[in-house]
Amino acid sequence: MRLYNIIDSKVLKANLQNELFTRKTISFYRYFILDFPQQFRNQLYEDWSELNCFGRIYIAREGINAQMSVPEDNFEAFLSTLSKYPIFQQIPIKYAIEDNGKSFYKLTIKVRPKLVADGLNDDSFDVTNVGNHLGAEEFHFLVKSGEHIVVDMRNHYESEIGHFKGAICPEVDTFREEIDSVKNMLADQKDKKILLYCTGGIRCEKASAYLKHHGFSDVNQLHGGILEYARQIKQLNLESNFIGKNFVFDERLGESVNGEIISKCHQCGKPCDVHLNCANELCHLLFLQCPECAETFDKCCSLECRDIKNASEQEKQRYRLQASRKFGNSRLYRKSYLLAKSNTFATSNSGLE
Repeated sequence: MRLYNIIDSKVLKANLQNELFTRKTISFYRYFILDFPQQFRNQLYEDWSELNCFGRIYIAREGINAQMSVPEDNFEAFLSTLSKYPIFQQIPIKYAIEDNGKSFYKLTIKVRPKLVADGLNDDSFDVTNVGNHLGAEEFHFLVKSGEHIVVDMRNHYESEIGHFKGAICPEVDTFREEIDSVKNMLADQKDKKILLYCTGGIRCEKASAYLKHHGFSDVNQLHGGILEYARQIKQLNLESNFIGKNFVFDERLGESVNGEIISKCHQCGKPCDVHLNCANELCHLLFLQCPECAETFDKCCSLECRDIKNASEQEKQRYRLQASRKFGNSRLYRKSYLLAKSNTFATSNSGLE
């Protein structure tokens, strides 16, 4: 059996749209020690591809982090595959807030050095000494009180479209930047009650242990993250303290929690919470764009990118060569280009130069 996909993504996306059955979007993670992560990865690929499961799963020696789309008719069989492995016993599964079944179009399972790229030396602190896990209702009322420090442990493009009321939302692009930023930002408030939250809880596991190691005495984290909070708050008929949209790392890029739009189009400033990647392949910047600007800019982040996207193949190749000479390679070009674009968006709503 082939243990990877070889079908073109355009074909896979078309097949997904034509499916006549429904899917469930779920996520789960667990820290545990794996002696043979590649072997484990291959076993899971066999199990889940047979059930037509899609998703993005990361495996490391320290555990698993999974976001998946499972056919409803195969869901019980999927749960049975989990029961084959003792490490999955009683693992909490979180369900999508809004689920159209179109979250993933293929199955990707990768072995990585770490589940979350945090840049930390895990041997330098006790990663198991995590913060207090708070249920959704308790977390809800602690946030509502306004008496404690609430910290969003996600990246700025996630918190931009949705966050808890009164939360500190650091302007960072990666969790690696976030974890030290929060430590330094709150250095003089180590005796205060800290309330951490993220999408599903995995980033808070590492962040809470790191903060405790650095002397924070009352570190707490939302158990199950925003996903579980949204589900339970709805069941309890409570007004959500999370406003806006929850960013998700799949084809949907977001799911509304309370129906509010709290962000703006990066190009014209109109209310907008729809993320997309710039259609210029050399840019591919993730940004917010309203339907009107999507038409004006042809789904690109700037007029420059629109021109490059619509250029002839010969002109595109010339542009790639120019960029290569200037920046050394396409990856470095993209990094420099995205940084410049991010700075532009951070200082203005332009693009309409």
